[in-house]
Amino acid sequence: MDEVRTHPVRRLAVLRHAKSAWPDDVADVDRPLAERGRRDAPEAGRWLRDRGLLPDRVVCSPARRTRETWNLVAAQWDRVPPVDFDARVYGAGTDGLVQLVRGLDPRAVTVLLIGHQPAVQELVLRLATDAAGAELDRLREKFPTSGIAVLELDGPWSGLREGAARLVDFIVPRGPRS
Repeated sequence: MDEVRTHPVRRLAVLRHAKSAWPDDVADVDRPLAERGRRDAPEAGRWLRDRGLLPDRVVCSPARRTRETWNLVAAQWDRVPPVDFDARVYGAGTDGLVQLVRGLDPRAVTVLLIGHQPAVQELVLRLATDAAGAELDRLREKFPTSGIAVLELDGPWSGLREGAARLVDFIVPRGPRS
């Protein structure tokens, strides 16, 4: 007898914000994107669109560089999903991000989380099963700016457990270089 699914496969796309600038006398939360970040963020949006990974909901750090990343990503889509600028994402540790994901709206099937290092990398490493192979090895080594890790899990967000998700993609979209 075939297994009956009571929940759709959930997809969590984890995006590290695009490359930021380091201007003098600017608080970390207020740092803007660098020129490279402004080129790369639209590529991330196109990559998500072209792979059918348009989210039902977006959770984004309220930091300026993540908001700017979000705006450039969303500009590549015909439909812009609801976005929550959640202060818990800025400066969050892995445990905090796991709790945030467990509390996602159960109706959301695909969610985009836009955050910061090292928490985004640690989140993916904690959630992904070791069966991910080379992609997981690459991610362990580095999670560059504009990097996107896509995880799938069976069951509700509230049931998320360590090692229970499949890393199905890890990509670093880059815009044109001048």
